[in-house]
Amino acid sequence: MFYHYIRIAWRNLHRNKSFSLINIGGLAIGMTVALVIGLWMHSEFQFDKSFKNYDKIVQVMRQDTIEGQIEVESAIPIPISSFFKNKYNQYFQHIVIASWFEDHILSNHHKPLAFNGIYMDKGAGDMLSLHMVYGNYQAFSDPNSILISNSVSKAFFGNNNPIGQNLTIDNEFPVKVVGVYKDFNRNSSFSGQDFIAPWRLYVASNPWVKKDYDQWGNNSFQFFAQLAPNQTVDHVNQIIQNGLKREDIQNLKEDQSTFRLLPMRDWHLRNQFKNGKQTGGLISQVRLFGVIGIMVLLIACINFMNLSTARSEKRAKEVGIRKAIGSLRGQLMRQFYFESLLVSLIAFVIAMITVWLGLPWFNNLYQTNVTIPWSSPLFWAVLVVFILITNLIAGSYPALYLSSVGAIKALKGKFKAGTNAVTSRKVLIVGQFTLSLVLIIATAVVYQQIKFAENRNLGYDKDQLIDIRMKSKDFYGKYDLIRNELISNQSIKDMAESSSPMTQIWTYNDAFFWEGKDPALKQSYGTIWVTADYGNTIGWHIKNGRDFSKNRIADSTSIILNEAAVQYMGLKDPIDKRIRWGAGKEAKNYEVIGVVQDMIMQSPNSPSLQTIYFMDPEQANWITIRLNAAAGINNALSKVQATFKKYIPDAPFDYSFVSKQYADKFASENRVATLAGLFSFMAIFICSIGLFGLASFMAEQRIKEIGIRKVLGASVTQLWIMLSKSFLYLVLVSSIIAIPVGWYVMHLWLRRYTFRTPITGWLLIAPAIIALVVTLLTVSWQAIKAAKVNPVESLKTE
Repeated sequence: MFYHYIRIAWRNLHRNKSFSLINIGGLAIGMTVALVIGLWMHSEFQFDKSFKNYDKIVQVMRQDTIEGQIEVESAIPIPISSFFKNKYNQYFQHIVIASWFEDHILSNHHKPLAFNGIYMDKGAGDMLSLHMVYGNYQAFSDPNSILISNSVSKAFFGNNNPIGQNLTIDNEFPVKVVGVYKDFNRNSSFSGQDFIAPWRLYVASNPWVKKDYDQWGNNSFQFFAQLAPNQTVDHVNQIIQNGLKREDIQNLKEDQSTFRLLPMRDWHLRNQFKNGKQTGGLISQVRLFGVIGIMVLLIACINFMNLSTARSEKRAKEVGIRKAIGSLRGQLMRQFYFESLLVSLIAFVIAMITVWLGLPWFNNLYQTNVTIPWSSPLFWAVLVVFILITNLIAGSYPALYLSSVGAIKALKGKFKAGTNAVTSRKVLIVGQFTLSLVLIIATAVVYQQIKFAENRNLGYDKDQLIDIRMKSKDFYGKYDLIRNELISNQSIKDMAESSSPMTQIWTYNDAFFWEGKDPALKQSYGTIWVTADYGNTIGWHIKNGRDFSKNRIADSTSIILNEAAVQYMGLKDPIDKRIRWGAGKEAKNYEVIGVVQDMIMQSPNSPSLQTIYFMDPEQANWITIRLNAAAGINNALSKVQATFKKYIPDAPFDYSFVSKQYADKFASENRVATLAGLFSFMAIFICSIGLFGLASFMAEQRIKEIGIRKVLGASVTQLWIMLSKSFLYLVLVSSIIAIPVGWYVMHLWLRRYTFRTPITGWLLIAPAIIALVVTLLTVSWQAIKAAKVNPVESLKTE
């Protein structure tokens, strides 16, 4: 029986090649989109699950109430670590203070290589369940030890066991290899972390860190923890929220910070907050593409339904004969289900091949590592369900409709598609184009938002600027020599040092006080230490007062505020204002000498952070250079590199263009826009080939009517209008529905941005015009072809 169904199905597919190709092609495209998105979503939901303690690992977050709004940040002060150990130790198995992930220089016998690493407290190895290749992480308690990844081990020692071998961090701190761990899974928050060094070494090598052990105002560190076996995140969070009172913390009289735990399961997908509540994160993109995948697959299924029901009259006699010789409706339904299943299977095979070939491109675009789990039984079970559901959606209506054909009418040749069938077909076409237009509108708005943010005034000139990280002590004492030589050979315009790269703020501090300060004001300021040439190098704009000067000794206790800081502090006349930073013996007074225009150093979609600039070269670990464009960028860059190598031969010349750093801030949105644009094109393409098939069938169905009209004097133009207008009308109806829906959906999406583009009329109308033009071009080819047929040929059977 099944063989019989398959043979008939294959015969019908082979007999109607053009319609079969359209059906298979449309479904294959829809399935390809759905499969790629499904695999990516699965990968995202598996993020960090490679850690054995996935359900127990948390990050401690800081909550500050600023102007009535609760802001949540991952940067925390050092004292919170000892405070948690003293008060909440029973709730945790490990409490781990850590630095930030940063690039460092590892060297072995003058072989310097740049690797990303982190300093972490003891307990990190067990918390992260490191898979050791050599050694063990218990020896990590030695302050001069280091755990390295397998990649680092191979880079320095090949396939040899490196335990006991010596390395140097940043050409300054000697360490001994005590363990080699398997590289972190790419699909994890610690991906690319090439080494873990002891926290005690970080403290010993950075005096300012040791000094900050009792400073609650310096939020410059990370804090991870692993819950005790019998504890849950919600339970411990509640205890911390209820128990962490201001009177429990020494030296926190001026602070209003509270703390909360963010479980590892939320680090990747749900790490965004608004007024202290989780509002999402990457999960929004996951849901968005999930909806897009469903929409594109649904459009492909609608195509199949439309073309199958449109050809009902062609198959009416076949159904009539089968019913006349005793076939039951159930048998006919099974036959038509098998036909659609065969189409679905062929489309699925094509889709899987396309996915397999296209995944490398997708991974490169989306900076991910999606793979096809060929060996997973669950994967194949999901695929079977996927095919069956697709077949159920695409094949149910045609099977029900075709099996309902009356035998007598069909055999007499009097069967015509009823009003309900025609109406259903029109509704499906409108639904198809409505979904496609909403996708196009969404893509257009995303692109517009990206351009809107890219064109925002940065407050400085990012062109010809490069940032260089000072990773080695060899930089110390060489800065002036390098700067003077580069300026003298005219390869640069200027050069400066700072504590943060141009597109980030690395340090946040509070506990600033001034005369007239509102006691209820809770402040958190970006703090950047710079040299006197910083402003001239980056091209910032002094709005009031003056810039730093290396010829004024007093400028070491002077500060410059940005406009956001002045407004936030409520300073009407900030110049010469005295501001105290810190409390007790550590307090220090500074004088405001200038106000600069706000600069976009963080998210281009958010307001500028209130920022305070200090002049202190001792705190700098970045060099910013303004290249001389007149010398040619490549030539100037070569001279800069040669000069650095001359004075610091053992340090890698690791630079980045500020313009590239800024462009990278839009990487996520650009990826979303690119993929949404591609999927929108696929959706409209599916609609187009569906219309092409329908137009071909309608022209074939009305060929005698066209012949009669031509005999009676109808022109090709009149016939073209007659055949095209119904499709154009349906697309117009789709546009009327899609425009308000698209506007509403994207209006909600834009609310996440403080600085957002307006949704202009052309963003809504242009997609509708594109759809009408595509429809016109698609239908016109068939309509004009049918209109040009010689009426003798079309009427010769009459």
